[in-house]
Amino acid sequence: MPYLHRTPKLLQRSLWTSWFRGIALVSLVWSLACPNLGVKAYTLHRIVLDAGHGGHDSGCKGKGSLEKVVTLEIARKVADQLRKRIPGLQVHLTRNEDKFIELHERAGIANRLNADLFVSIHCNSGGAKAHGTETFTQGLHVTGANLNVAKRENSAVLMESNYLERYDGFNPNDPTAHIIFELFQSAYRTQSLELARLIEQKFVHHTGRHSRGVKQAGFLVLYRTTMPAVLVETGFLTHQEEEQFMRSEQGQNKLSLSIAEAIEQYHHQNNP
Repeated sequence: MPYLHRTPKLLQRSLWTSWFRGIALVSLVWSLACPNLGVKAYTLHRIVLDAGHGGHDSGCKGKGSLEKVVTLEIARKVADQLRKRIPGLQVHLTRNEDKFIELHERAGIANRLNADLFVSIHCNSGGAKAHGTETFTQGLHVTGANLNVAKRENSAVLMESNYLERYDGFNPNDPTAHIIFELFQSAYRTQSLELARLIEQKFVHHTGRHSRGVKQAGFLVLYRTTMPAVLVETGFLTHQEEEQFMRSEQGQNKLSLSIAEAIEQYHHQNNP
């Protein structure tokens, strides 16, 4: 639909939503009819770690920290942990410097590498009292809070020069626009949920911090991936205590250990 962005806004929204819902429905029906067709075995050979934001996209902000900095530090530490824990595992980062990467390209990197897992690492923001970790898979955001997280993370497309064309008229400020992602990634939902649960369990075990649980929402960075994928919110930079924890070497070590150990357990459970 190359000329969708030239149509009136109401018609554009209707056409855009109908078009993607149609694609998503076909995807869901196909996956239910042929559950094993086109879905890779879950042997873990290579993984892509995505440090959220970067470059001119700083992400959310705390009193003394930026999301793009914290996520890169954690992603690097997760990579180091995984290389020690799973011999032969190829670990790739979407970025290893302060660099802006468009959302579609993050998924594209994982797809081109034929990765077996995609883990996008982020920091959260909210009211001063909001705290805790949460891990998302692609799906329907059944609460307003889930939608708000998706809207915030998806708003990074506004920093891309041609996002209307690249994302077919997607408007991250329109709540209805995020709903169309609810059926994508259906073929990998079981595996994604499995990894998400393990990550939250490890966060509680290693950090002792509050887990807000495993949730689903529509994320641009996840819906184009062709492997199990999760988006991890490691805590709230807007919460004073959590910001200090996430900025600290000890906090980053515990968070990265939790993610790496969860991936290791996921690997062993799927490769007995």
